[in-house]
Amino acid sequence: MNTIDTLADLSAHYGTPSRAATEKVTAQLTPAYAAFVARSRFCILTTVGPEGTDGSPRGDDGPVVRILDPQTLALPDWKGNDRVDSLRNIVQDGRASLMFLIHGSNNALRINGRAKLTADDALRDGFARGDLRPRTVILFRIEEVYAQCARALMRSGLWTRGPDAEGLPSVGDMLREATGGTFDGTTYDAEWAARAARTMW
Repeated sequence: MNTIDTLADLSAHYGTPSRAATEKVTAQLTPAYAAFVARSRFCILTTVGPEGTDGSPRGDDGPVVRILDPQTLALPDWKGNDRVDSLRNIVQDGRASLMFLIHGSNNALRINGRAKLTADDALRDGFARGDLRPRTVILFRIEEVYAQCARALMRSGLWTRGPDAEGLPSVGDMLREATGGTFDGTTYDAEWAARAARTMW
């Protein structure tokens, strides 16, 4: 197998990126980048730590993050599986990335920077839904922002093809296999919708 093991080999293989690819990078949100972030209800949070990397989907029924200023975003940590993989990485390392997607748009927006975790009451109160508040808020300090090439979403037809979910294994199926059959996946699946509705926030 002909592997590429040096940066020189990589550069020789791919050549020089276009002007658009290099000049789109900014150190903070421009008005256009901010407009994209403000419309996004979904992003993927990527973190790195001593135990490795982690990618975590984050979603909301409105903007998934709040823009505090052109270099700072606030991402509430709503109810999840309580593994806290991403949060553990943030506490131990801090390097993080966000990729924002908007249904119907073939563009994506990438933001790289550093994250910190806070349990500040005032900040958590700002995201309150009735009596419920996120347990923590991720404060994301932007180091670079850029739009992602649309080709990946165009190739996948993510927004234009019909649903691909029919016939997929359920999470209960996956849990049953992962535990060698000792986990009751059927009951898990049957109870999931009601449990999610009770614990959405």
